[in-house]
Amino acid sequence: MTEEDATPANDQRDDAESPADEPTRLSPALIATLVAIPAMVLAGFIVFAVFKNSEQVMTPVDSYATVEQDAAACGPLIAKLPESFGDFGGREIDGDTVRWTSSVDGEGDPLVFKCGVARPEALAPSSGLQVINPTQWFITDTDEERGQAYVLVDRRPYVAVWVPKAAGNGPLTDISGLMAQLPAAPLDFGSN
Repeated sequence: MTEEDATPANDQRDDAESPADEPTRLSPALIATLVAIPAMVLAGFIVFAVFKNSEQVMTPVDSYATVEQDAAACGPLIAKLPESFGDFGGREIDGDTVRWTSSVDGEGDPLVFKCGVARPEALAPSSGLQVINPTQWFITDTDEERGQAYVLVDRRPYVAVWVPKAAGNGPLTDISGLMAQLPAAPLDFGSN
């Protein structure tokens, strides 16, 4: 066999083992990226869902200070509160605060009842009070887009209620009926 005869055989062998016929290998960095991106997206969705469910809509009532000495009287009051008020249900009790979420959209402000709040500083002899069932409420915060906060001022302990705009008057009327069972207390205007 001559050299010329050997060369074509070698060329045929080289063609058979050419890189075009071999499977393409992906770099380890590319494989890690292709695995990590979907995992990160999935983890992001899980974290978002957990935080979205654990986030509570904050209302003005949530920031009201409480008086420690009234804590004992709050338990029986909270126990008398119903499981729902119209479209607001799913009662959640967290210490001295009770929340009912809207069953209509579940996204808006909750109805909030907070027991044992401090006397409203702005309460004065000239304050306008809302008389409901025959309790007296002082309006402490108003947000025309969201709702209104009230503090019961003629019973003890003081209680605050956040009534979302979508709730209407029903919940405050019902709560007033329950609070009317407490003994009346004099209005306290502080040392003004």
